[in-house]
Amino acid sequence: MANSDFFERVYSIVAKIPEGKVTSYGAIAKAIGAAKSARTVGYAMNACVKLDRDLPAHRVVNRIGMLTGKHHFPGQDTMQRLLEEEGVVVKDDKIKNFEKIFWQPPVNEYFED
Repeated sequence: MANSDFFERVYSIVAKIPEGKVTSYGAIAKAIGAAKSARTVGYAMNACVKLDRDLPAHRVVNRIGMLTGKHHFPGQDTMQRLLEEEGVVVKDDKIKNFEKIFWQPPVNEYFED
């Protein structure tokens, strides 16, 4: 599968993350049928920020709620600020109540590797 197709599948899931919720790279990978590709989802998110795509990239964190992608945003604490504007509490670069605000993307059976 071409990277651009993979990235577009990632972006289609990211666009659906509700305000005030977060999800993980791995959950997105699983939702698009590529469960072992969490790292590649991270590459897609990095590209998304650099391309200035209109997506809520700030809502994607690692599997334990850490803001691991924060250094890809312009400004030092842009990711945290955007999350806090949505009511998400962040302390020491980690989402508080991560399990409570975690959004599990639906697995889309139309995506295949």
